[in-house]
Amino acid sequence: MLRKRFRPRAVYRRRSRSWAHVPLIVVIVVIVLAVVYVAVQLLRPGPAMTVTPSPVSLRALPGDPPGAAWPGQGQAAVGMPGVGMLATHGGNQPVAIASVAKIMTAYVVLRDHPLQTGAVGPSINVSAADVATYAQDKSQGESVVKVAAGEQLSEVQALQAMLIPSGNNIAAILADWDAGSQTAFVAKMNADARALGLRDTSYADASGFEPTTVSTASDQLRLTLRALQIPVFAQIVAMPQVSLPTAGLTYNVNDALGHDGIVGVKTGSSPQAGGCLVFSAIRTVAGNQATIVGVVLGVQGTPTQPSELAGVIAASENLLNSVSGDLTQVEVVKAGTVLATVHSPWATGSAAVASSGVTVTGWPGMPVTVTVTPLPLGSSISQGQPVARATVTAGSDVTQIMLHARNAVRSPSVHWLLTRV
Repeated sequence: MLRKRFRPRAVYRRRSRSWAHVPLIVVIVVIVLAVVYVAVQLLRPGPAMTVTPSPVSLRALPGDPPGAAWPGQGQAAVGMPGVGMLATHGGNQPVAIASVAKIMTAYVVLRDHPLQTGAVGPSINVSAADVATYAQDKSQGESVVKVAAGEQLSEVQALQAMLIPSGNNIAAILADWDAGSQTAFVAKMNADARALGLRDTSYADASGFEPTTVSTASDQLRLTLRALQIPVFAQIVAMPQVSLPTAGLTYNVNDALGHDGIVGVKTGSSPQAGGCLVFSAIRTVAGNQATIVGVVLGVQGTPTQPSELAGVIAASENLLNSVSGDLTQVEVVKAGTVLATVHSPWATGSAAVASSGVTVTGWPGMPVTVTVTPLPLGSSISQGQPVARATVTAGSDVTQIMLHARNAVRSPSVHWLLTRV
């Protein structure tokens, strides 16, 4: 007779209970892991959209750079407001600049005592000491403007007397009025020269009579471009004459004024400096007015042209005419041009297009650069949304325009968020 094998009931039940609980624990663990995974995938930051600049084909204004008719002696520089310097000639050795120094004198005075166009400013009292200075300067053959003790000159009249008939004594009056002494004012002139980056410029007086007041053509071009941004200064240096309380009607010593579109700026001459001229001229390019600024320093008299001022004026007009005909106007960026691309890991990106065009006036060969700076972007962008800023630099002319998304880019889908690596 066969006997059943004895199997303890307690053992059997314990094993059955253990196997029954294993699947439930696994399910719980899986569920917890799944929840954690989904939460992490949905909540962790996604990769940012990126903006990649597009290659720009235009590196310079088309054409060959102009051949400037540089003077046969001395230094010269030529450029444009907003565009900066085209070129220089004759090196950068500091030389005497004579009354060209009065450009800085006017710049300092107008910085310390700003004037709106049409305003006359505060009154400046002419003292007996100022009259004595006038007499002394006149006896030394300096360029002076007659004054009388007790005379009242407004700020604008004093600037006119200094810049138009080029009164050395008026430069001294303005310096004392502004800073209290000639020494203090000259310190201001040199401080401003350093602040403006005029590394080869040093002022010893407010009028430029001292031969140790020295600069370079390139430095004086930089200064003049800044000074011409002051409307009152630009207005005064364009005046052919002015009527003053004691001196009466006086004329601009700049004989170039009114020729070849010249509307300023300042002459200077001395035995040490020779003939000097800083000029500003208006030209029409593609129906728009453009300003050309030039500096010629150190033109000495010759047997055929003994006058230093006449020589520098002739040299300046030749330089002006040699470069003005080559001025061109070019649309360096057209509205709608693709300047960058927005990239997204979860969807097709979008082109970033220029919201407006950029047109510059300059000389052929002038360098052009385009720099793209992305804006902070979220997880989606709409059509037309600003996505970057483009900085267009032509010479020293800097223009900023916005770049807009040509197409919308949607937010990442839940499927993408869950399946991303």
